[in-house]
Amino acid sequence: MQSLAGESVVVVGAGVGGLSTACYLADAGAEVRVVEKNDQLGGRASRLERDGFRFDMGPSWYLMPDVFERFFADFDRTPSDYYELTQLDPHYRIFFKEGAEQSVADGSGTTRSGETGSSETAHPSADARVPGDRVDITPDLERTKAVFEEYEEGAGESLERYLETSRKNYEVGMKHFVYEDRTRVRDYLDLDVARQARGLSLLGSMQGHVEDYFEHPKLQQIMQYTLVFLGGSPTNTPALYNLMSHVDFNLGVWYPQGGIGRVIDAFEELGRELGVEYETGRPVTAIKGREGAFLVETTDGPLRTDLVVSNADYAHTEMDLLTPERRGYDAEYWESRTYAPSAFLLYLGVEGDVDELAHHTLVLPAEWTDHFDRIFEDPEWPEDPAYYVCVPSKTDDSVAPEGHSALFVLVPIAPGLDDPPEIRAEFRETILADLAENAETDLRDRIVFEERFCVDDFASRYNSFQGTALGLAHTLRQTSLFRPPHRSSEVEGLYFVGGDTTPGIGVPMCLISGKLTAEAVLEDYGGPERR
Repeated sequence: MQSLAGESVVVVGAGVGGLSTACYLADAGAEVRVVEKNDQLGGRASRLERDGFRFDMGPSWYLMPDVFERFFADFDRTPSDYYELTQLDPHYRIFFKEGAEQSVADGSGTTRSGETGSSETAHPSADARVPGDRVDITPDLERTKAVFEEYEEGAGESLERYLETSRKNYEVGMKHFVYEDRTRVRDYLDLDVARQARGLSLLGSMQGHVEDYFEHPKLQQIMQYTLVFLGGSPTNTPALYNLMSHVDFNLGVWYPQGGIGRVIDAFEELGRELGVEYETGRPVTAIKGREGAFLVETTDGPLRTDLVVSNADYAHTEMDLLTPERRGYDAEYWESRTYAPSAFLLYLGVEGDVDELAHHTLVLPAEWTDHFDRIFEDPEWPEDPAYYVCVPSKTDDSVAPEGHSALFVLVPIAPGLDDPPEIRAEFRETILADLAENAETDLRDRIVFEERFCVDDFASRYNSFQGTALGLAHTLRQTSLFRPPHRSSEVEGLYFVGGDTTPGIGVPMCLISGKLTAEAVLEDYGGPERR
């Protein structure tokens, strides 16, 4: 492996991407220091601990276990050296809210009323599944296929075909397009790349792709809910991301004991073993200079370094930490982008159990197009929200006092919304009432701890543009080479890592982003001796 011996690197921001990059650069021999503005590592994967309750404030799904295994293997380690995994069963539970009967047009133009099929052909069990029902998605694919059949004749077989396509997209996409950083159009003109890409579902929307397999709106929702992890909607996310269904159904949903926060601890422990130094509570205020002569200004004084990797939000780094002539993108660029949702979050400690909820629970409206429109088309607070509830105390006794449950509710909302205290309070009442009505769980008289987190908090705590919870959405024009690059185009020796660059949003993707950024640094500065 190429050496970075003698090079010093400051990593600005201790999100997953920054922690990952730090490990790779230190392993290559660089002197690495990570500086973080907040009082703990992890970026959006922070923890909230109070009154005996502990919450993952951000990411809470452990998906793509193969990515974590590959990351630790790069350092001759395994995840089990640091934390214990439990596969969840069910993977997640879905409550479908009550709604008007939906009609689906069949191929002959005949309208079929009710849940599935015509009055002559509907399954006997289909009529029993009225709107407002509940579905568990489990590790047992045959059980899941049977659930799909209850909604739509032939849907079990369609699921199998869909997942086979998803598996192929995942295997080819991860090997040839995610772990390899193809940043130029000519990278895609290579004959071998073109051969690997043949057959991938590259174009079209997820909505159109899912409709090719399933007619029933609820089945379409099941196949599309993972778009929340990509910060998109069914209509603006490329069909390529059907690979997320392979992640969900085939690779499984897991929980690291101690939560995602324990995984962050593992990254920190690994980094320390490799020689990384960490400083928290030290905001960076400016990045000056260039390769070999950087001056990273902080609230506790300047840091001199040869190279800089920024894991702060890309827009914040360019617009707030660099002078105008050193920016790769101007304000107009950032204002014209499509951003992933922000979120309204309720962290709740409650007395007793919450039997009707699973570790991961989704509550979905009969028609969720309106909710997505209120995020991406006409930003405003949703009237009939789709939302997610996480109850880690179902799996981990350490996150709540005995006799209590720890949970949080996350509602995706448009970034940039006004969220003063009175709106937050009103929306809190809306969500708790909705949870009681549609998920059979009334928490209102049992809450002993509560904290809220919303748009302004994302902006102030993480310097996120417009208070987005995730960053740049994965639209067709913001995927792969259309995302901002790892190398600064204007400042030699300055690099970027995290969800705004490739491969994109999510803990596994940010881990890989860290490797890609480190590879770029090694390509530019690695060698047997310092340049």
